[in-house]
Amino acid sequence: MSVPRIVVVGGGAGGLELVTRLGRRLGRRGKAEIVLVDRNSTHIWKPLLHEVATGALDSGLDEIAYQGHARAHGYQFQRGTLCGLDREARTLTLAPILDDDGVEVLPSRTLPYDELVIAIGSVSNDFGTPGVAEHCHFLDSPHQAEAFRRDMLNVFLRYNAPQQHRNPRMAVGIVGAGATGVELAAELYDASQMLNSYGFTPLESEQLEVHLIEAAPDILPALPDRISRAVHAELERLGVRVHVATRVTEVDPSAIVTASGERIETDLSVWAAGIKAPAFLSELGLATEHNHRLKVDATLQSVDDPHIFAFGDCASCPQAGDATVPPRAQAAHQQANRLYRNLLARLDGKPLKPFVFRDRGSLISLAHFDAIGSLMRGASARSLFIEGHLAKFFYSSLYRMHQRAIHGSLKTALMVVVDGLNRFLKPRMKLH
Repeated sequence: MSVPRIVVVGGGAGGLELVTRLGRRLGRRGKAEIVLVDRNSTHIWKPLLHEVATGALDSGLDEIAYQGHARAHGYQFQRGTLCGLDREARTLTLAPILDDDGVEVLPSRTLPYDELVIAIGSVSNDFGTPGVAEHCHFLDSPHQAEAFRRDMLNVFLRYNAPQQHRNPRMAVGIVGAGATGVELAAELYDASQMLNSYGFTPLESEQLEVHLIEAAPDILPALPDRISRAVHAELERLGVRVHVATRVTEVDPSAIVTASGERIETDLSVWAAGIKAPAFLSELGLATEHNHRLKVDATLQSVDDPHIFAFGDCASCPQAGDATVPPRAQAAHQQANRLYRNLLARLDGKPLKPFVFRDRGSLISLAHFDAIGSLMRGASARSLFIEGHLAKFFYSSLYRMHQRAIHGSLKTALMVVVDGLNRFLKPRMKLH
């Protein structure tokens, strides 16, 4: 008798944690066939992409090869991009894989499933703003983060030659003051100090000008006011020029243009304002919202098909009242845990339980300068405001929790030791 096949599309934080647990519980014991599909061959925890973008994190050291991880944890990996879905036949279609020259390496394939989980995350939403797609960097993937890092290094090099200066000071414009934009702004000042200390550039941090532009009245609009105010003050202390209540109407090769007509001259422009699910999700025949997020019920099943589940940034999951689950890393982690239990229950013919989001707090890292946040917000009537070394400890523990979920306690402990050694053996940032 054939065993059921569970296919998970998307190897982000939630998707990888889910297949790891399913592989250990079901795949290794031959109770189900667990398959992960992702367009990339390696995994990097997305909340760290701003560190990859500045070189604070070497993606070559921290990335996880899906193929090797699959062998160690009882699931299978297939590289590919979801491009079609046949719900009646319960099959999905993967697009051909092409090499860097556009030559087909692997043709289009069809993959059958019994239960399908879609966890492909989100992409930046440029809201159709002219010039953004052509002139802005995005930080949706390791490839994009590396592209920004290479361009950043080139701009720093350019400022070694006075005749190559475009502006009196090196200028970086970041549109969107959510967590990604705020943390990138702080990392850029840390990167400039490191590059100067290694002799890569003569620029001091005072010669770097970072513009952080937000359409809302305050930065970090989704977080508590106390965190927003504290982070705002720290960014200004670092030298960041914060523009709130400022809407961007256009981006050209050398400037960001605001609704008031102001031109903010830049050497590099980054777009981190808003997210949406990939547009092709609206072409699969499943109900979606205007931002292409798949509509699911409280059990994380598609409202159209009980054999299809979705979670993370690409899914719109209802909560009490008119609220939906926020697109945050902790939500994806919690949903992966609930979906793991629901899939086990479904295979056993038991009823599925609804997902209820528990807000555990919010933490913002400002490179090595500071960290600010709150803990247990939503778990009780009160929240604990923290900053400094304690906040840095809890922020770093978030990544360790993810590593523990996908590697286990022993291997994570060894990684902590190796990371500590690398701080002595290697430069503090990637310089090549």
